[in-house]
Amino acid sequence: MKVADRAVIGAFGLEQLIQALWTHGYEVVGPRVRDGAIVYDTLRSASELPSDVADEQEGGRYRLKPRGDGLRFGYAVGPHSWKRYLYPPLLTLWTARKTEAGFEVAESDPEAPRYAFVGVRACELAAIAVQDRVLLGPGHADPSYSARRQAAFLVAVNCAAPAATCFCASMGTGPRAGAGFDLALTELSAGDRARFLLEIGSERGAELAGEVATEAASEQDLAAADAVVARAEAAIVRGLELDGLEKRLVERCDDPHWDEVGKRCLSCGNCTLVCPTCFCTAVDDVADLTGAQAERRRRWDSCFTLDFSYIHGGSVRTSPGARYRQWLTHKLGSWQVQFGTPGCVGCGRCITWCPVGIDITAEARAVAPTRPEREVVR
Repeated sequence: MKVADRAVIGAFGLEQLIQALWTHGYEVVGPRVRDGAIVYDTLRSASELPSDVADEQEGGRYRLKPRGDGLRFGYAVGPHSWKRYLYPPLLTLWTARKTEAGFEVAESDPEAPRYAFVGVRACELAAIAVQDRVLLGPGHADPSYSARRQAAFLVAVNCAAPAATCFCASMGTGPRAGAGFDLALTELSAGDRARFLLEIGSERGAELAGEVATEAASEQDLAAADAVVARAEAAIVRGLELDGLEKRLVERCDDPHWDEVGKRCLSCGNCTLVCPTCFCTAVDDVADLTGAQAERRRRWDSCFTLDFSYIHGGSVRTSPGARYRQWLTHKLGSWQVQFGTPGCVGCGRCITWCPVGIDITAEARAVAPTRPEREVVR
């Protein structure tokens, strides 16, 4: 098969694909149902994928329910993002051990795991691209992220069932998978007659697809795949007006609405932890009780914590409203200046997993409104 070819695989082909990835030395990670949610975990077989599962999402609400049609990818995104594998929540940077001659310091440089991600949605591809800009920039590339990212194999899945909290269409990040995947699937039918349109996005994707049983895609298959994406896009009801948003946010740094948001915000940091692009970290030095060994560890942090903006004498942002303002104006405004792209991809996780249901799209419109006729994108 050649790059950019499209073919159709069945349930057996999907199983072949997963087994071929293991054979090529990848640890396959994909969606699975656990603890009442769809999470990412090691995937040994296609039979472990969620089947006939849908998700209900709204501000502060997440539930799973049966679909009734047997689809394997008939849901949106859960609390996990691929960031946890490419930019892990806890990473040991170096270890110091006490010897007779003093302390011996060894930088942690373990072999990067070779992950194959199955089920990457369009918004998540966009999020990985955003993190690439942040963490692979010239002169400041993160070595751990670089090694993991280079080794990763991405199998995207075009979204068929966006959640009520999704707004990727207005961000230009979905629901169709764009660039950045090795292989992409569109689920056309389920059950014993399951069919997936397979698209190839890279040379190594073409190599792997050559080990999978395929059949030529017909015009009807291509039309059916387009219809899946079109229905998904039509189902997305939330949106953001990006045009001029950065300027409007900067002009309203002192808007009293920030304090109104602060009265609801718990400063729990859930929005930053589930966000697929947030990259803030802190560094801890940890020693054992004997003083013979110490480690420096990097861990995820959040701009919603009081200590995050602490400098000598106190925290710069002492109120929840100030911390929410920092997060939203950076995500939708100054991130554009820094990295040439917004820091949001419209996945909706921050809305779903906020305990009080704060909606980033509603807050952006409230504090930085557009003209009434342009306030709602969709």
